[in-house]
Amino acid sequence: MGKIHVFLDNISKSFGEVQAVKNLTLNVQEGEFITLLGPSGCGKTTTLRMLAGFYNPDKGEIYFHDKSQRGIPPDKRRTSIVFQEYALFPHMNVFDNISYGLRIRHIKKEEVQKKTNEILELVGLKGLEKRFPYELSGGQQQRVAMARSLIMEPEVLLMDEPLSNLDAKLRIAIREEIKQLQSRLKITTVYVTHDQEEALVLSDKIAVLNQGMLKQVDSPWDLYYKPVDPWVANFVGAANVIEGRVQEISDKGFFVTIGNHNLFLSKRIMQRDKLNIKKGRRVVFMIRPERLLIRRGKAFAIQREINFIPGTVLSQAFVGSCVRYWIRIDGLKDNIIVDDYTLPTKGILSGQIFLIFKSSEIYIFPK
Repeated sequence: MGKIHVFLDNISKSFGEVQAVKNLTLNVQEGEFITLLGPSGCGKTTTLRMLAGFYNPDKGEIYFHDKSQRGIPPDKRRTSIVFQEYALFPHMNVFDNISYGLRIRHIKKEEVQKKTNEILELVGLKGLEKRFPYELSGGQQQRVAMARSLIMEPEVLLMDEPLSNLDAKLRIAIREEIKQLQSRLKITTVYVTHDQEEALVLSDKIAVLNQGMLKQVDSPWDLYYKPVDPWVANFVGAANVIEGRVQEISDKGFFVTIGNHNLFLSKRIMQRDKLNIKKGRRVVFMIRPERLLIRRGKAFAIQREINFIPGTVLSQAFVGSCVRYWIRIDGLKDNIIVDDYTLPTKGILSGQIFLIFKSSEIYIFPK
């Protein structure tokens, strides 16, 4: 990585009065796996189709290796796209589906055979060459669609929600295969999904879109723990977004009132998040549900920078890997969500509890 392969330079696209993409600027490095993530109608697929050449931007330019793609039709671009529906030819077997692109380019028969056999091996379809799409499972059909794209040796691989038609367990298995395959081939990939977990697992970088605009582009880690605003925080995973007010400032940190309670936040948070904290100032911060602990009491050593807030368990749900609790805190409008990965073996809690967390687990949104 390091060299910019794909550059979207302030592109916009409208359909009638609907502006699908608004002033989007984004770069993708060579060999990078970047995901366009966002809710339905945010402009993800429109952006992907502009990259493929199905649409030209109304404004702005798309560059591959510094060459503008404006006016270059899809069949002349070095891209391949894997569609959500796979779009396999039902009357062709696996071999013919995969080799179709080579055959219409009039590649020699021997070369077609060689390349198709290689790609069948690569995607784990060896031995299924003579089967037709209706004889394949959903996962096998997805592999055929991938192989059909990869055999064209594209510069840029485009994928439009390719796992959305698979059941949950198969999605997990296939996404691991996609990540390993992309990493092995080192092919520049632009992937579209609305599934946050899928994006976090697969991506080198994630670009979050909303209403046609780019909200944030970052590594999965920074996107999850350092969202730019409450909307991104709530969209990418579960988040507790809390409003408070600074009550007191000292050399060691500052106190923030939330509801009827005070939190101590260390000076290191001010330095880490580059905050200009003033007494009386309103602050909005986030803490992820898995960063909170629940205890029945606080009968243990109190450490510096540890916060304890009393609350009441309103409800809980066992979701397999953890128990999710909804906690009421006096004076707060919204309930607090806690994902507890330790207590399922000790029984599910109810009634009065304490929430415990370090001040370093909080991320304050910059103003």
